[in-house]
Amino acid sequence: MKPNLLQTPITYLKGVGPNRAQVLQAELGIETYNDLLHHFPNRYIDKTRYYKINELERNSAELQLTGRIVHIKTVEQKKGKRLVARFVDETGEMELVWFRGHKWIKEQLKLNVPYVIFGRTQWFNGVFSMPHPDMELLSDHEKGLRIKMQPIYPSTEKLGNKGITNKVLSQLLQQLFIETKGAFAETLTPTLLEDLKLIPRKEALLNIHFPRDQNKLARAQFRLKFEELFFIQVQLISKNLLRKKKIKGFPFQHVGKKFNTFYKEYLPFQLTGAQQKVIKEIRADLGSNAQMNRLLQGDVGSGKTIVALMSMLLALDNGYQSCLMAPTEILANQHFNSLKELLGEMDVSIALLTGSVRKSNRKEIHEALEDGSLHILVGTHAVLEHKVQFNNLGLAIIDEQHRFGVAQRSKLWHKNEIPPHILVMTATPIPRTLAMSLYGDLDISVIDELPPGRKPVKTVHRYDSNRLKVFRFLKEEIKKGRQVYVVYPLIKESQALDYKDLMDGYESMVRDFPLPEYQISIVHGKMKSDDKDYEMNRFVKGETQIMVATTVIEVGVNVPNATVMIIESAERFGLSQLHQLRGRVGRGGEQSYCILMTGQKLSSEAKTRLETMTRTNDGFEIAEVDLKLRGPGDLMGTQQSGLLNLKIADIVKDNDILKTARFYAMRVLQEDPDLILEKNHPLRITYLELIRNKNIWNYIS
Repeated sequence: MKPNLLQTPITYLKGVGPNRAQVLQAELGIETYNDLLHHFPNRYIDKTRYYKINELERNSAELQLTGRIVHIKTVEQKKGKRLVARFVDETGEMELVWFRGHKWIKEQLKLNVPYVIFGRTQWFNGVFSMPHPDMELLSDHEKGLRIKMQPIYPSTEKLGNKGITNKVLSQLLQQLFIETKGAFAETLTPTLLEDLKLIPRKEALLNIHFPRDQNKLARAQFRLKFEELFFIQVQLISKNLLRKKKIKGFPFQHVGKKFNTFYKEYLPFQLTGAQQKVIKEIRADLGSNAQMNRLLQGDVGSGKTIVALMSMLLALDNGYQSCLMAPTEILANQHFNSLKELLGEMDVSIALLTGSVRKSNRKEIHEALEDGSLHILVGTHAVLEHKVQFNNLGLAIIDEQHRFGVAQRSKLWHKNEIPPHILVMTATPIPRTLAMSLYGDLDISVIDELPPGRKPVKTVHRYDSNRLKVFRFLKEEIKKGRQVYVVYPLIKESQALDYKDLMDGYESMVRDFPLPEYQISIVHGKMKSDDKDYEMNRFVKGETQIMVATTVIEVGVNVPNATVMIIESAERFGLSQLHQLRGRVGRGGEQSYCILMTGQKLSSEAKTRLETMTRTNDGFEIAEVDLKLRGPGDLMGTQQSGLLNLKIADIVKDNDILKTARFYAMRVLQEDPDLILEKNHPLRITYLELIRNKNIWNYIS
């Protein structure tokens, strides 16, 4: 087969033409033969059995029958007409019904000729019927590329309306196999095929579209899933290796005075084993000649800030500046204050740069950055502005990274001649499965221990009917001098309703917690950011005991004195959101509580979420459950779900295949990083083709 035959525009496939090609492209993104070949079925129906009419059950089932049409009539209805054919076999009779396309269908139908029909049966008024059946003359059925498992393809309403049915898609694929003679090039090496007992690619493609039996279908699916995941891993691992080889980093050769002074005299508590391990990994990266690109995952309150600061002191000891970038002003402020507090009297110069810093102060910051007298800059997007120039930026730390776009991050690369080392921190636990697919090109470190003295938050689920008891508990906590969060959901689709819930909730809190004994702050999305900050700061300073808010407090607010988090309508939050919100309490030494409030009616999915929250505080376990419930695209938000636009594999269900694929991709690339050995020729061709078409989600861009 000519290598470029699969790149032929789909319009040239017999049976397609310009009109169908336009619909296929708009609805399914099918532009070429290759796109159609990789439009895989999402389920299969057993076609090994031909039912008799007297075997039909009074349920709605997809079945296949053989018989003849003996009579056709048109029946008038209130709106339009319907076409009805009487279909018989030796055991009984039923009706075939069409509500549109009568004229064309009537011309096609042949009386007293054996047909094979397939569709969903219905039972109405004592008669079985089948609306809009797939039909084929028995003689054609026996000649065709006969299959025992009927593939059902992903479709849309528009495709159906334009006459591109499941049967038509199947016929187009038959035509594609005829025109290409099924000669599809092998993409994997003989070693991989042998080690994993994989069937050849052409056999897999034939059996995914036209499976002969269940066993062949299962082997085809395994082969194609492995191939898809394997090449994603090859791309990610290659990128990591390439970056280490090509992009030189600043070598931080020695651990100096600043790092040691802080470690011996200023460290507020002993580092946990996990923190020590992560600092070791970071030191190894910084000491090599390659640029560091590391993802640091740590649950809320696990002590990532200390790790970040010690990394920045290493940079300073080697003559380099650092910056820490956070997605919001509140977060940037908190980082700045906690770093200042940790550094105490140390001779380290640190400044804060956000949108609200005065012009005169900005000028001073810019000058100090350029002459090198400013060692650490903490800030928001403002750090990325072109006029922010460093004397010698060696380390850039990005907090809550999935809130920054790729283009924004790449600006950090250009803040020095050689790109600085990059450390990405996130408190959103990313399941291993997803981390392998999304961040497979980053080295990953995990802090999975809480600092000493931190008590796990106690989580309970309470129904609205227990509200008075809950309020009594709040009053007891406030009496002890503690503070409380009350959070309401805010979902775009029901914004007006949610706003009303928040205001009703606020009013009922004011009634139950009256002035002057209690002070209540309120924060929601409709407020101006100055007002929001004012209310937040009152709570942070302890001037108010209760903060009523929408989910705007999700990331990074640090009030060690807040010990109770009440989440209203908890069933409407996703698991990761619930976990993030719970992380706002439990930041001091006191016992903290998270109370999940719901109505009585709960879906099974909501019950799973609430049960998971009350059972465990482990962010990674929660993330795994969330991944199973929501799927990967949802979990990462639109920005990153593009990478997971998989044709056949599912990274949750096919987790084992993903691990196997990563293992073999590593093995191949360790031996042959550039895929230049003769035996890896098929891998190289496929890899080059892939990266020519679309580069996987790019950090460097």
